[in-house]
Amino acid sequence: MGNTLKEAIISTENNKDIPLTYSAAGVNIDEGDALIDDIGADTRRTARPGADAALGGFGAMFDLKAAGFNDPVLVAATDGVGTKLEIARASGHHRGLGIDLVAMCVNDVLAQGALPLFFLDYYATGKLDRRIAADVVAGIADGCVLAGCALIGGETAEMPGVYPDGGYDLAGFCVGAMERGQMIDPSRTRAGDIAIAIASSGAHANGFSLIRKIVERTGLDWNDPAPFTQDNTLGKVLLEPTAIYVTAIRDVIAELGGVDHIHGLAHITGGGLIENPPRAFREELALELDLSTWDMPSVFRWLMTEGAVPALEMARVFNTGIGMLIYVEEKDADKAMNAIRANGHDTWIAGRLVNKTDEERVLLNGLDSWS
Repeated sequence: MGNTLKEAIISTENNKDIPLTYSAAGVNIDEGDALIDDIGADTRRTARPGADAALGGFGAMFDLKAAGFNDPVLVAATDGVGTKLEIARASGHHRGLGIDLVAMCVNDVLAQGALPLFFLDYYATGKLDRRIAADVVAGIADGCVLAGCALIGGETAEMPGVYPDGGYDLAGFCVGAMERGQMIDPSRTRAGDIAIAIASSGAHANGFSLIRKIVERTGLDWNDPAPFTQDNTLGKVLLEPTAIYVTAIRDVIAELGGVDHIHGLAHITGGGLIENPPRAFREELALELDLSTWDMPSVFRWLMTEGAVPALEMARVFNTGIGMLIYVEEKDADKAMNAIRANGHDTWIAGRLVNKTDEERVLLNGLDSWS
């Protein structure tokens, strides 16, 4: 009986006389159309001068003149959120990933001196779950509101067989602009410049393959209480969204009297404190970074201890508490930090630029303070 039923099913599936539909192949067009309605209100709340943030066209438009630019230079960035996705999937908390996606892109654009204008997203999944997708897009809208950019378009791709059940991936694309000549130019950096740190909000969206390996070693579940804080579960702490620094940097520029007073701006992402800081200063310089000037946040100290991660590896993989570094003249440091604090971010002087004496571009002083 069982074999007969199985043979009947196979016969039906292989019957070339039975019409097939896209839905039968695993793609539900109706669900995709319904998602557009679900996210409409979220995209509309990101409207700004130059874009109305309406969805539905084949392409999205942005009016640079309406946004107030005279002779703009465009700056573009794209990024994802890495394997932080896996923690969101396992713990059921997805919205913060949307903020991460925006933050990773807009902070990169910001590092050039450009203010973000508009954002597009790409959401790919094996089988569309409207609830999860709408939650992620709501988070993207949250991030766009914080960054002052419009969510003007995106793509939802349902690809059965490419992604596992419940799996999805994200990519973000941001375009910003600045007036010609207003770029943050690392060639302005010089020995004696102060390195101002802006605090990160956590691990941001980097190093999560190592984080997941460490948590696997501990045997903890993502919904277990975080061992290093009494306030939340381990998953929620690790999923804390990436900080967005747009208004803080905008206000620093205004407070200092122009973008030329910021000599360099480094977004601390993958590569941590070793690879990112040199991207924003001249080749003949090095950064003396004093690790004793801040307390490593408890989440990083816990990861370091549980994973027996060497201090140098921590600095190479994670931001360890610094989301951005700004290089300014010493006379401008206090004004810059006051503007940053006024935007709700912790900030401190973390080091200074010096003339390079060997191949090392970042000199980690006080490494023993992490032990």
